[in-house]
Amino acid sequence: MGNETLFNSGGSLNGTIRVPGDKSISHRSIMFGAISHGKTVIENFLFGEDCISTIDCFRKLGVDIEVGEQRIEVNGKGFEGLQEPTEILDVGNSGTTTRLMMGILASMPFHSVIIGDESIARRPMSRVTKPLISMGAKIDGRAEGDFTPISIRGGALQAIDYALPVGSAQVKSAILLAALQSEGKTVVREPAVTRDHTERMIRLFGGNVETNENIISIQGCQTLKGTHITVPGDISSAAFFLVGAAITKNSSIKLEHVGLNPTRTGIVDVLEMMGADFDIEYDTADEGTEPIGAITIRASDLKGTVIEGELIPRLIDEIPVIALLATQAEGTTIIRDAEELKVKETNRIDSVVNELKKMGADIEATPDGMIIRGKCGLKGAEVDSHGDHRIGMMLAIASLICQGNMELKGKEAIRVSYPQFFEHMNELTD
Repeated sequence: MGNETLFNSGGSLNGTIRVPGDKSISHRSIMFGAISHGKTVIENFLFGEDCISTIDCFRKLGVDIEVGEQRIEVNGKGFEGLQEPTEILDVGNSGTTTRLMMGILASMPFHSVIIGDESIARRPMSRVTKPLISMGAKIDGRAEGDFTPISIRGGALQAIDYALPVGSAQVKSAILLAALQSEGKTVVREPAVTRDHTERMIRLFGGNVETNENIISIQGCQTLKGTHITVPGDISSAAFFLVGAAITKNSSIKLEHVGLNPTRTGIVDVLEMMGADFDIEYDTADEGTEPIGAITIRASDLKGTVIEGELIPRLIDEIPVIALLATQAEGTTIIRDAEELKVKETNRIDSVVNELKKMGADIEATPDGMIIRGKCGLKGAEVDSHGDHRIGMMLAIASLICQGNMELKGKEAIRVSYPQFFEHMNELTD
């Protein structure tokens, strides 16, 4: 159960699709709608399992959320309208829900408990709980608040000046959400710029936040107002088909309505560095403060490169499929400074290396990334997503260029972020 016989080699990708809504923005749209006053209307929401977990948790906190086929309406009553849950808040597989919700609950005058699946139980939470505790929240959990279940009893919060030990948009966002409810001005200092969806959304909902490169400042005790959001297509989902078209002979695809937030377009930079044949049409207007556009990409010859430093936070979720891309590039590709991959849904460094090796890739793990030597032919094998949606999609794309059949274990993990993935794959390969 959960296995899928995938495509044989020799096919190509052709056509036009629209990838589903951005996962990060979909999560935040529900959360900001919940803590704002008035109605928020959300279109192109990602109905993946992670985002559905966010809806479920905020309904348990007393928020009225109406879900239709085409749009969602969140009837917000502000922070003060959240209610003590009578049930445990189950986040499923969603790290974003876990960490950002802790920031919202940090000042609530009630008790709540957050729990998730086995993967969430292994993911470190002290990076969020420590700054929130320093602001005045009462938080506990396994290993002194480092792992779920997490217990939160909110309290009056004070502003902090905090330097993030790791570049993490989730940690930054949790602190900013808590800071909206605190006394004074909070400053967050990032080691490198991370995705800025939270800052953009604060402004969209009528709040104020100042950004100066990697320093973010926010005044507490702000009131937000409901609004209208159209979620752009998720560039992290688009990345799989961008790579698929780049490495599969005779391919040419167009991906429409893709989010092109510059804090997320590291995959575009890597494609350019490796010599991929693509072009971007930016839309004239931004939707919901997020830049959007269409990307057309064609098969081409690729060359190896070095991916490191400040580029890493802008493509951390795309590294599994970038590793596949590198197997089809001439020369060596080195990925550095990506230790954060070890604490994702799985240890993505080890999982990516082990699964690509099964197919014959010349790839090795390093303490903070991997080294990939191309160009190499891949062969079909029995492979495993390890319950990680991004590894599952990478392996599915790899099947396009493999000699022989490939058997994928754990394909159901892909539903977390891209429920229509196999439908779109079939559409483009017909």
